[in-house]
Amino acid sequence: MSYRIVRRNEAATYEAAKHFDVRTTRLHNPEDVPEGSIVMGLSHFLPGGGAEMAPANFEMVYYIVEGEMTVTLVADAGQEEQYILQAGDSVHFNKGTQRASLNTGCVTAQMLVIMIKK
Repeated sequence: MSYRIVRRNEAATYEAAKHFDVRTTRLHNPEDVPEGSIVMGLSHFLPGGGAEMAPANFEMVYYIVEGEMTVTLVADAGQEEQYILQAGDSVHFNKGTQRASLNTGCVTAQMLVIMIKK
C-alpha cells in the first residue's frame, strides 16, 4: 500500500497552456504512488478567466468547488454546447473532447480538475 498526502501550502503552481487569468495548482501526479494514473489540480479562475478551446489530452472531470464556470463542449456532431456549472456541479468527458471554459460569474471560481492518464 502506498499513499501521498499534500497539504494546502504544498500545492505546486504551474502555467497551463491556453489558460488565462487563472492560478493553477497541482495537488497529485501519477508518480506519487506506484502504478498511479490520476492527476488532480485546483484552478482559481478570476472573473473573465478561462481556457481556450482545445482537445482534452486525457479523460477528465471538472468539479466546481466555488463560483460559476461556463463550459463549452463540442458534441459528436461537431456542434458546440454550453453549460453553466455552479458550485457542486461537475462534468466528465473523454480524451479528445474539444472543450473550453470561462468564469462568467462575478467572483473567483475554484475548479477541481481530475485527469486520468492511461
